[in-house]
Amino acid sequence: LSAVRPNLMLPESSVLKLTDKTGIHPAMDGLSKLYKEGMMAVVQSVGYPNQNRSHFRSTDIWMSASDAKEYESSGWVGRYFDGNHSTYPAGYPNNNFPDPLAITISSFVSETCQGAVNNFSYALTARTSVKLVEETIAGPSDNTCYSSEVDFVRTTIKQSNAYAANILSAFDKGKNVATYPSNNNLANQLKTVANLIAGGLRTKIYVVSIGGFDTHANQVQIGEPTVGNHANLLKSISDAVSSFMADMKSLGYSEKVVGMTFSEFGRQIRSNNSLGTDHGTAAPLILFGSCVNANVYGNNPQITSSIAPQEGVPMQYDFRSVYASLLIDWLGVPAAQV
Repeated sequence: LSAVRPNLMLPESSVLKLTDKTGIHPAMDGLSKLYKEGMMAVVQSVGYPNQNRSHFRSTDIWMSASDAKEYESSGWVGRYFDGNHSTYPAGYPNNNFPDPLAITISSFVSETCQGAVNNFSYALTARTSVKLVEETIAGPSDNTCYSSEVDFVRTTIKQSNAYAANILSAFDKGKNVATYPSNNNLANQLKTVANLIAGGLRTKIYVVSIGGFDTHANQVQIGEPTVGNHANLLKSISDAVSSFMADMKSLGYSEKVVGMTFSEFGRQIRSNNSLGTDHGTAAPLILFGSCVNANVYGNNPQITSSIAPQEGVPMQYDFRSVYASLLIDWLGVPAAQV
């Protein structure tokens, strides 16, 4: 490794050991403890065949679960909801499903939750972003396209208000008991998720996000590979996830949640001359929660000094096999349907 990443390689003594052969960055102490508590799994070298190194296209592939040369207009979570809620949004919310089926902690809904016709996600950034919209009185129907479109908008407003009322109620009933790090946007998002879960919201899917990992330059500080932008990003994830799980455990919900990370691609094995790395292929993926089978799955990549200049970590696991495990073992979808 010293021959291909001389300016980035971590000193072996600094790595936090998960197993005798595998460890994680020293900035990820929170996740190291979570692993030792049996609440985290690592899947090595996750990707897909014929990796596309475009941010946009590869993100589409991960969100839609398509092949590299296949174009899907729906997300894998959206298709899961299509199978269980085929009439949505007609008749929603209802007594059996009073809350949003999915929530994206963002100003925009996640493409992951896009169904064949509708997006199943409700978008919010914080309690203050949840608004009730004034509902208008329906005028006479004249059976024109304008009338049907206005009816659609009116129905959407009514449904959004019903969801918003339940979300606001959950915010008020819920609480956080764990301490979350300050100046950590991902932690703030997960704190909101924990608050809503504790408030009794029965939403199944939450989507949160963190950016900044496109570290073509200044991934580390010169001569100090354990610190820098990459270390700060990894610490943000580690601190956010460990705080969230501490919250869930204290509130009694740790066996009701499973979290999964994903990114559009990993980084190339060889570092560049700008103290960074360029777009690669496969990468590690983590899952967390009291019910995960805590382990490191897969073998460490075999890296030699003769590795090609733009070579990425080869895939061991297709990302769709991870999705399939979650759908079957957590969401109860029949294997044949998956």
